[in-house]
Amino acid sequence: MGGVTTLHDPTRRGFASDNYAGVHPEVLQALADANGGHQTAYGDDVYTARLHEVMAAHFGAGVEVFPVFNGTGANVLSLQSMLPRWGGVVCAETAHINVDENGAPERVGGVKLMTVPTPDGKLTPELIDRQAHGFGDEHRAQPLVVSITQSTELGTLYTPAQIKAIADHVHSLGMTLHLDGSRISNAAAALGVPLAAFTTDVGVDVLSFGGTKNGLLAAEAVVVLNPETVHGLRYLRKMNMQLASKMRFFSAQLIALLEGDLWLRSASHANAMAARLTAAVSGLDGVTVPRATEANAVFAILPRAAADVVRERYKFYDWDAATGEVRWMCAWDTTEDDVDDFARLLKEALAG
Repeated sequence: MGGVTTLHDPTRRGFASDNYAGVHPEVLQALADANGGHQTAYGDDVYTARLHEVMAAHFGAGVEVFPVFNGTGANVLSLQSMLPRWGGVVCAETAHINVDENGAPERVGGVKLMTVPTPDGKLTPELIDRQAHGFGDEHRAQPLVVSITQSTELGTLYTPAQIKAIADHVHSLGMTLHLDGSRISNAAAALGVPLAAFTTDVGVDVLSFGGTKNGLLAAEAVVVLNPETVHGLRYLRKMNMQLASKMRFFSAQLIALLEGDLWLRSASHANAMAARLTAAVSGLDGVTVPRATEANAVFAILPRAAADVVRERYKFYDWDAATGEVRWMCAWDTTEDDVDDFARLLKEALAG
């Protein structure tokens, strides 16, 4: 029998990113179950058809679903399909599309990002208005889409009411609303509401649905909640190299996540581990937690020397090297022992 020799230490853990975690066993089983025999390629298969039904159960009848390879692809496709060539996207200065996608929205999508500084990663109608102007001015990219992230890059959450206020304001200006949901399951778990409560029900038009950070191998999706707001997605996905030939395996993963409660179980666990980590480090001398832990991200300020000692065992990233702020992410497979050992090492490093 052929196989791959395990090249890494499976016991090794980290708090750098929920992307570091492996694939959930239930998702691996779904891939195996979807294997065998032939299915029509490029999405004309029974699994992708079923995925539309599963997504409709969460987000409402009439939604359109376009599985893609990654979150950047989902964001670029979403924004590209929502805008004419002269359009711009208003987003938070800290938004993933602005900071962490290497200019893909501009260079691949051809859209102008119009950023706004925020204190907590969240936009408000008032903050949006700092860029939502100049309509009809041919010298200015036209602000036609607002993009928000749930949960945000700073680990904060929008309430359904806050997103509704944004959607109502955006729509009153003739704009549309995109939601980057790379950690949408963590947000729903933390808020204790269905996925539709802060998307379909409050006026979000297009959603980038994240799965990779919640236990999938490589499966995200553009979910169109308001089909009137997009154009050409079917063609743009192929043009942008986001159309999977063996799409049944992408759809099968999303089905495994969403057909039952795996999405909620995994996200709730990651959130709980982040809360445990916050509680464990908050009382340590030399550690400051600058903001509440609302989902599965923990931000802390600590001495660089102590951070580097702990990093020898548990990898994590600097968030702001100038202030000593770091970010710790918990995942679906983070254990209580992981958290407790991390806190113990940090305490020792601070004392040392």
